[in-house]
Amino acid sequence: MEYDPNNVFAKILRREIPAKIVYEDPHALAFHDIQPQAPVHVLVIPKGAYLDWPDFAARASDAEMAGFIRAVAETARLLGVEAAGYRVLSNIGADGGQEVPHLHLHIFGGRKLGRMVPAAG
Repeated sequence: MEYDPNNVFAKILRREIPAKIVYEDPHALAFHDIQPQAPVHVLVIPKGAYLDWPDFAARASDAEMAGFIRAVAETARLLGVEAAGYRVLSNIGADGGQEVPHLHLHIFGGRKLGRMVPAAG
C-alpha cells in the first residue's frame, strides 16, 4: 500500500471533508469516527503524510513522534476515558485491517471492552 494524498484523512486535514474535531495541535488531529464501534470512538492522525507505523518510525522527526503520542494522551483526557480505561488500536497493512493509507490510531472507550482477538484454539 502506498500513501495516497487524496485519502479521506488527508482530505479531513485539508478541511475538504468535515469532521467533528476533538483535539488539534501542530502535530496531530483527533476526530470522532463516523462509524463508532464503542460509545467513545475517536481517530487520532498525524498531520504529516505517513502511511503507517513503519513509515512514521522511519521518517517522522522526534518532535512529530512525541507530539503525536502526547496528542493521543491529551485526546483521551479530553474524552474523559482516562479513569475507567480505554483502548488504543492501530491497524497496519491488509492483514491488519488497515483501510485508509494514513497512519491513524483508534481510541475506544465508554464501556468495558472485550478481548481484542479471540483466544486461540
